[in-house]
Amino acid sequence: MKPPPFAYLAPDTLEAALEALASHGEEAKILAGGQSLIPAMNFRMAEPALLVDLNPVAELAYIRPTENGGVRIGAMTRQSAVERSSLVAERVPLLHEAMPLIAHPQIRNRGTVGGSLAHADPAAELPVVALALEARFRAQSRTAERWIEAADFFHFMFTTDLQPDEILTEIEFGPLPANTGWAFVEFARRRGDYALAGVAALLTLGDDGNCTRARLVYLNLGDAPIVASEAAQALIGHPPTPERFREAARIAAEKEIDPLGSVHASPAYQRHLANVLTTQALERAAARIHDQTTNPQ
Repeated sequence: MKPPPFAYLAPDTLEAALEALASHGEEAKILAGGQSLIPAMNFRMAEPALLVDLNPVAELAYIRPTENGGVRIGAMTRQSAVERSSLVAERVPLLHEAMPLIAHPQIRNRGTVGGSLAHADPAAELPVVALALEARFRAQSRTAERWIEAADFFHFMFTTDLQPDEILTEIEFGPLPANTGWAFVEFARRRGDYALAGVAALLTLGDDGNCTRARLVYLNLGDAPIVASEAAQALIGHPPTPERFREAARIAAEKEIDPLGSVHASPAYQRHLANVLTTQALERAAARIHDQTTNPQ
């Protein structure tokens, strides 16, 4: 299939791109990596009158350390660059672990971090990671800029808090608390396929060995990434035992996710996957805490 007719603009500065959005409003669409937008246009699911191509805007492609131990990533940074970044591996290990699971290398070579987040596909890995890590998003228009918390950024399927005249320009990931383990686990029919289910897990233990903080965020189990607050709360104040992990997994699978099902997996099967993957993720996160304490760098 072919897309409907559209005008094309390729500004080489952020200022010029913002000016184009301000002038054309909802008729314009941002082109980043194009790995989601172009197929949508070919299927006539998106019919913008104008494409504003951000690929020439070099100022939006970077990975930089922050003074507090976190990382800031420009929205036009290629997913493959994040995957290979030693800074990301050191400071945002959950993101590092999730990157190779995104589609195929050819897709990651063109796909951008900001493009995936702004697209807000509930089956995408990056929105789940951003929510788990409580990232912040810088949105800019011609006249203003604002920071949006990850919890406020994703509304529902393919819909975010970005306004028609705004561009997502930067994502900030803060440092992990001390004594924190992480894991990203998903299940797909074939490597590179959209996952039938997935979960990002973070687990922080106190000096007494009990859990003081936990995050569980689910992929492709609702119309947006799902934060399982009740399941995470069930871990707080308890030691990281297999029994406690199974209980948290049960709560998330039975009470908090809302799987839509598909031709490849019924809602019941997705709940089963969520249960199994949650237990695996929490076990992996706890093992990493143990490794940190027994083999400090």
